[in-house]
Amino acid sequence: MNRVFSPKNFMIMAGFVGGALAAFMTYLGNPANMGICIACFYRDIAGALGLHRAAIVQYLRPEIMGIALGAFLSALVFGEFRARGGSAPLVRFFLGAFFMIGALVFLGCPVRAVLRLAGGDLNAVAGLAGVVAGALMGIYFLKRGFNLGRWQSTYTAAGWLMPLFMLGLLLLAIAKPSFIFFSKEGPGAAHALLGVSLAAGLIIGFLAQRTRMCFVGGWRDLFLVKDTYLFSGIAAFFAGALVVNAILGKINIGFAGQPVAHTNQLWNFLGMALAGLTATLLGGCPLRQTVLAGEGDTDAGVAIIGMLAGAAFAHNFQLASSPQGPGPYGPTAVIIGLVFAAGVGFFMRESLD
Repeated sequence: MNRVFSPKNFMIMAGFVGGALAAFMTYLGNPANMGICIACFYRDIAGALGLHRAAIVQYLRPEIMGIALGAFLSALVFGEFRARGGSAPLVRFFLGAFFMIGALVFLGCPVRAVLRLAGGDLNAVAGLAGVVAGALMGIYFLKRGFNLGRWQSTYTAAGWLMPLFMLGLLLLAIAKPSFIFFSKEGPGAAHALLGVSLAAGLIIGFLAQRTRMCFVGGWRDLFLVKDTYLFSGIAAFFAGALVVNAILGKINIGFAGQPVAHTNQLWNFLGMALAGLTATLLGGCPLRQTVLAGEGDTDAGVAIIGMLAGAAFAHNFQLASSPQGPGPYGPTAVIIGLVFAAGVGFFMRESLD
């Protein structure tokens, strides 16, 4: 009986449920192959708050608030809420910003890369290869002593800030005041009912908090320590999404004509290499950062604020891609981001050779 409910089996179950739920969210109204995209949804939130004015991607996504609040409630119930922080917050801010820039050059986070592949989008292969390459670069620095420094326990009130921020966003999504922007067309206008989206987020947040699910950490652990625990969640997530897409007839295998995607494989790869590297240096993908913020980790909260800022930069300065290809300045920003992240990995070591 214990083997049936082992941590790894629970991870596989959680991954399958999460993938199936994410794919089903497209049937309920979310954009195709974007049932749950953490980067895309933070980008939409940034737009709703007026941080960028790309009118087609502005919406307060309840899934994000649900994930953070689900993780918060889970952490409280199981005694795992710990207010902490102070581990190179400014560096984490910029790593979060560059993560978002890389993700928006690819048009999706590591979670969406898996969902895109489960929907038949073969452009996601280059993106996932980039995630792996970025994780391997991060492993190189980890093996050579990279460390952002130790966190310290802090005031409990500080740990509540991000959950309260997410609750505030949820209340704004419900109230819809005039100063919040909502897309009238495009991906931002495609969404499930608020209550359904919130429920999906709460479920995923709870499961992700209990399992420590991470869509970059899985690759990191697989290659760094040959541990398949986190990777089994990624594989099960893909399987769950694939099954639901097959049932719904939503699998369209190919490169061209995929929803909210482009076919420039070089920048699909390099954008996600930047995302994989920055997430490895941060200690987790955006899903993991959102869960950690719900657990009271203020460093993860800083990374999330960095992601919101990165989304604003990406759309205000023509860095984000479109279905037609990379934006005018997106490739340059990716190269700058890779240089920055490599510099962080090299110089922030416990001992320089």
